[in-house]
Amino acid sequence: MILDIDISGLGVIERAELPLGPGFTAITGETGAGKTMIVTALGLLRGGRASADAVRSGASKAVVEGRWQLDSDSPAARLAADAGAELDENDELLVARQVSAEGRSRAWLGGRGVPASILADLGERLVVVHGQSDQWRLRSEGAQRAALDAFGGAELRTARSAVRDAHIRRGELRSELQTLSDAEAERELEAARLRRALADIEPAEPQPGEDVTLLARIERLSNLEALRRDVGQAHELLAGDSSAGFGGEGGGSSTELLSQVRSLIDSATSSDPALGELGQAAADISFAIDELGLRLAGYLDGLEAEGSGELAQLNDRLTLLTSLTRTYGPTLDDVIELGSQAGMQLLELENDSTRIQELETQIAEAEETLAAAASRLTELRTATASVLEGRVTKELHALAMPAAQLTVEISSLDEIAAHGGDRVAFMLRPHPGTEPTPLGKGASGGELSRVMLALEVVLADVSSVPTLVFDEVDAGVGGSAAIEIGRRLQRLSANAQVIVVTHLAQVAAFSDNHISIEKSSDGQFTTSSIRRISGADRTQEIARLLSGLSDSETGNAHAEELLELAAANRAAPGSVGHDAGADGSRSVV
Repeated sequence: MILDIDISGLGVIERAELPLGPGFTAITGETGAGKTMIVTALGLLRGGRASADAVRSGASKAVVEGRWQLDSDSPAARLAADAGAELDENDELLVARQVSAEGRSRAWLGGRGVPASILADLGERLVVVHGQSDQWRLRSEGAQRAALDAFGGAELRTARSAVRDAHIRRGELRSELQTLSDAEAERELEAARLRRALADIEPAEPQPGEDVTLLARIERLSNLEALRRDVGQAHELLAGDSSAGFGGEGGGSSTELLSQVRSLIDSATSSDPALGELGQAAADISFAIDELGLRLAGYLDGLEAEGSGELAQLNDRLTLLTSLTRTYGPTLDDVIELGSQAGMQLLELENDSTRIQELETQIAEAEETLAAAASRLTELRTATASVLEGRVTKELHALAMPAAQLTVEISSLDEIAAHGGDRVAFMLRPHPGTEPTPLGKGASGGELSRVMLALEVVLADVSSVPTLVFDEVDAGVGGSAAIEIGRRLQRLSANAQVIVVTHLAQVAAFSDNHISIEKSSDGQFTTSSIRRISGADRTQEIARLLSGLSDSETGNAHAEELLELAAANRAAPGSVGHDAGADGSRSVV
């Protein structure tokens, strides 16, 4: 529960402390005194959006600090510990939020800086705030379904989770099937292309670099005659008929000429031994010329063995490879790679067709699972609805609607959604002789206020949130109905901390802790102060709420009578009351 909230620089509040504690706290004050700032402060502590507009005029920042008392083993305490916060020796947790005049926001949890999202997660476990907007939200089917499910407890939540999981599973399968189905035409075209590629490439069996080799070979065969002529003449020059001579003009072959050179050098060596090295060089050249001649002769023999038929075959092969490259290239390596991978790709495409069949089977199974889960959820909701409508109707009778009846209608949706296959509608019959109408159409603001309060009283038995805040949810209500709202809020405080911002004396009178917000002005700035009131001060505040006159004897008499009524209700058997200590602490009576 919230022990207290310290506020500075927020709206019309310059500096104030809001003492809270267990039980039922009523917050009252004149219009414009700053009651809304209390709810704003709570919103900041719950991780709500921070706005520079909330900062008091002339202030550099607004700061809100709240002190909570937690059970050290509670989910909220564990969440705080996970965020690095620590409870003090009294199991108290300090939550703080700061908003600068420029709109920048900072948050602290247990003295440790944290993102505002951490406060939001923690706030969901600690506080529920109901405002007039929640009355309008109660008109929606979603809010009504959520209220019914909350009342259903753990078993219904488990069933709803099963529906959600089954709905997600079916959605995933449908999405995958849709993706594959949308691409089916493309897959068929791709499969046809791969089959054609395999039919063209596999028989050809192209080899890496084959096109380059073919071009070189074709180039050689295309110039066969020129090769024979040039290589043959070169061979004749080295070792041919001496009568032909160089260039066909006589003079001997290179071999004969070199032989003459060697003979002359050998003859001269007898006269000068120094020429021996030159003779050896001439011999080496002679041996090299002989080797070259043999190789040229071998080359010429090879040319004689090659025929024109091979050239035609090579040209045909090159034409085939060029066609494959043009169709499946741009290079022959690309063609070869496609030929090696096309089979696997074709198999994958065929597997997609198999996967479509598998998905269709799985979707049918998922539909059955979802239908069974939704059916179970409907059974639980139907059983829960009969209990809820009886409990809420009983509360409405106690809230000055003696003939009212709430019924919960459950009908089927056209298709099962993530929340189930049910359409939930709260139907209210406020008076005998009238037909039940949906809350969203026929209920007045005052009736909605009481229906929401009745729901909260009933849901409090299954709620784990320790603090409930009501922001002027009693608008449009007065007289005996307001007294019964006060009684119900007092009853609700037996199981939860209840904080109510109200303008009704009948509601405030039933509180255990009465906080008054008062405003003052120096002509330039308006300032609000917060104080706990009791005794004569409280009687005067109740009188002001009743008649607008705090010093009226008649008003004060009515106020005292109302406070006595509330005190008697608090002291009645079965009621739980809370006494306020001088230091603001509370003890359960």
